[in-house]
Amino acid sequence: MTSTKPHHCVELLCANGCQSVRDYIRRLENGEPVPHTETLNEDEKQTVLSELKAIMAVYDNNNS
Repeated sequence: MTSTKPHHCVELLCANGCQSVRDYIRRLENGEPVPHTETLNEDEKQTVLSELKAIMAVYDNNNS
């Protein structure tokens, strides 16, 4: 069974807007604390990071 914790975390983080999500990506890449990820293990944090990057890739490509 796949955990829904990372998906829920992504939804909460995305609600803060694109600029915040870009900051969350940077912070996750640097191992810094990010809201709503405190209870996630490292694999789940990497899932959140991957999902955030995929979401932002869509937005960034549309702004070109």
